[in-house]
Amino acid sequence: MPNMTFEQLLRNGQPIILDGGLATELEAQGYTLNSKLWSAELLLNQPQAIINAHRAYYEAGANCAITASYQATLAGFMSLGLNAEQAQDLILSSVRLAITARSEYLAQHPDNNRPLLVAASVGPYGAPLGDGSEYTGNYGVSDASLVEFHQQRLQWLDQSGADVLACETIPSLQEAKVLHSLLAQCQTPAWVTFSCQDGQHLNDGSPIEACAQLFAQHPKVRAIGVNCSSPLFINELISRIKQTAPALAVVVYPNSGEHYEASTNSWHGTASPLECGEAAASWQQSGASIIGGCCRMGPEHIRQIQQHLQASSPVSKL
Repeated sequence: MPNMTFEQLLRNGQPIILDGGLATELEAQGYTLNSKLWSAELLLNQPQAIINAHRAYYEAGANCAITASYQATLAGFMSLGLNAEQAQDLILSSVRLAITARSEYLAQHPDNNRPLLVAASVGPYGAPLGDGSEYTGNYGVSDASLVEFHQQRLQWLDQSGADVLACETIPSLQEAKVLHSLLAQCQTPAWVTFSCQDGQHLNDGSPIEACAQLFAQHPKVRAIGVNCSSPLFINELISRIKQTAPALAVVVYPNSGEHYEASTNSWHGTASPLECGEAAASWQQSGASIIGGCCRMGPEHIRQIQQHLQASSPVSKL
């Protein structure tokens, strides 16, 4: 099957399977990610590890790899002593590495009939701060500061060769409005996903319907949804998005459901891959068409999601 664009794949009628947590797989490979740059630091010193992680998700059945640019920012790399040109190259390298992983997978699987995409991750303002504000949206900054943070990286990633821009873990309506303006200037299609505190609200307390309405007629945004949130909230959030913006596709990639205890730097609870696969089938029934995983979701979770969605999917429209 010739590779499809993101928009063609949306029209195809089949679910798009996203990868799981990139950091989750990198940590499973034995890497310690404790800097403010998180997985983006490996762009600088361990690029092969990132290729291997993307490959693991393609092998598990994902249609789409999300790049290691979530916390890759101009300011973050310059704080390591790099200049602006070097920072730009590293941010763009996140897309090149995912494309390399895709090419390697296709070379080893010449009979592959799955369209494979690369999504350029655009994390929120709070992601590189390391103070937890990415989960609250309480930045205390002006719109102009948010524009300054996002604009240059978005311009670079828009010209990177990625199939789609993935603006993810957006915790506030303020930041969503800034991205609404900036994405209208991009050529690449996009999705926007929000981090939510319950089945109705973003982490800053804004109703999910306000965000759905904001992007309902956007010229470049093709899907909106939820990521980095509890799976318990997903079905209600899907319903609210579909009711408000029925023309948009819905994308969901929640966390595993485990609870992170900051005081001990550890995760508690369990969420088996099988349970995640079963949950994904219910998200599809609720109206989501782009489904994957975020924190603590690894390749086996994605394999189960792919298998459960494949079993319940309609025949392709193309």
